[in-house]
Amino acid sequence: MDEPLATLAFIAVLGVTSMLAFSARWFHRRDVLPHLEGWALGDRRFGTGVTWFLLGGSIFTAYTFAAVPGLAYGTGALGFFPLAYTVILCPVLFVLLPKLWTAARETGAVTVADYVRARYDSPALMLVVALTGVLATMPYIALQLLGVRAVLAAGGLYPEGLAGDLVLTAVFAVLAGATFRSGLRVPAVISLVKGVLVFGAAVGVLTVALERLGGFAAMFDSADRELRTDGTGGGLLLDPALHPAFATLALGSALALPMYPHVLTAAFAADSPDALRRSTVAMPAWTFVLGLFGLLGVAALAAGVVAPVGNAEVAVPLLVRELLPELASGAVFGALAVGALVPAAVMSVAVAALFTRNVYAEFFLPHATPKQEVRVARWVSLLAKVAALAFVFGLREQDAINLQLLGGIWILQTFPAVVLGLFTGWWHRSALLVGWAAGMLVGTVLAVAGGFTSVVAIGPVLLYVAVVALAVNLAVAAVFTPVFAGRAEVAG
Repeated sequence: MDEPLATLAFIAVLGVTSMLAFSARWFHRRDVLPHLEGWALGDRRFGTGVTWFLLGGSIFTAYTFAAVPGLAYGTGALGFFPLAYTVILCPVLFVLLPKLWTAARETGAVTVADYVRARYDSPALMLVVALTGVLATMPYIALQLLGVRAVLAAGGLYPEGLAGDLVLTAVFAVLAGATFRSGLRVPAVISLVKGVLVFGAAVGVLTVALERLGGFAAMFDSADRELRTDGTGGGLLLDPALHPAFATLALGSALALPMYPHVLTAAFAADSPDALRRSTVAMPAWTFVLGLFGLLGVAALAAGVVAPVGNAEVAVPLLVRELLPELASGAVFGALAVGALVPAAVMSVAVAALFTRNVYAEFFLPHATPKQEVRVARWVSLLAKVAALAFVFGLREQDAINLQLLGGIWILQTFPAVVLGLFTGWWHRSALLVGWAAGMLVGTVLAVAGGFTSVVAIGPVLLYVAVVALAVNLAVAAVFTPVFAGRAEVAG
């Protein structure tokens, strides 16, 4: 750490956030015996404002704020596909989340797998939804840490070797300790800090960058010239051949994201469906700030920032370090670190709730008391964080990215089981299970066979692998539903 003022600002931001995290136990506190709904969902008492901060803080992760500008820096317009999918995402959230909240409340569900169990009376379907959620979420937690490490290293705030690993461990240990005791209340409180810091950082850095580069027109012209002269040849504009890939990436991501356990956990913690509707109506504000970060990737390109090959996500941290004085840059890096703490905490709580309710209590201890469930969930949330740290320190960064790619494909395969039952009773539970298996198999094989690629060629067209797998999933479920329904009628 060769910039003492930046280090001081960074520590100050994390210090204030840590104090708030440990004070979260008093947030919407109720003097009742411990129970999983209280620990994992904050007793479902979060109003519109808190829900908006918590949902936005969970969906828009630290890695997103590093990866989107990195994509824009490296590829131009293609890097803005997350903006398209978050625009689609908002109406999807508006329609789905209130319905799921109501269904969960009516069935007493703490997790989405609880709802699936109640809706279809199928322990098998519940189990695959729960395990898919856990498998898809674990690499996501690791990516938060990888994003923070990359950002801090680029900013000169991450010592090399063991010292740096100890810094990251210490930051995460504070989160782990607070979450262990207070559950979802911790990310609910620090999501307020994240919102203020991230919005302020995006606006402030972009303002300075535009002043330095001479405005939007000059920035885009310079960035376009940089991309045309670095060997890629296409400039900022999107190659028409990539339009189907762009569209299916946006659509598939918009459908997959609401299926992630951390998003549904944040949604189930709202105090009413109306609170969810109001918060999703205001969600485009988060899309706006994500767009600002994308523009920072273009600004880094225009400013001539040189990111290491294969590590484009550090372009914006390098830009911040170049443009801002030490105190300001340290505060920005602190904001990005806080940006990782919120989703990581919600993800660990969601994984813990899924394992406790839908694996441990369902199959190993059916008569678990509420106190036992909370105890197990706390330890599972802690183990999830430890596993994420072990992943970061023990495996290559590309391994986490590859697993996260597979996680996005896998989680979309739970969409039929979770969503279709909200609108119709036609689909058969066994057909949904077979469809899930077909989608998982096809999606995994296509992604791995292509070298862990997110797109696959179907004839002359490039499409997002997860969407292709979902189409197979739905087709198989549609074919088998009348088959299983007919057998049920004969047996009856």
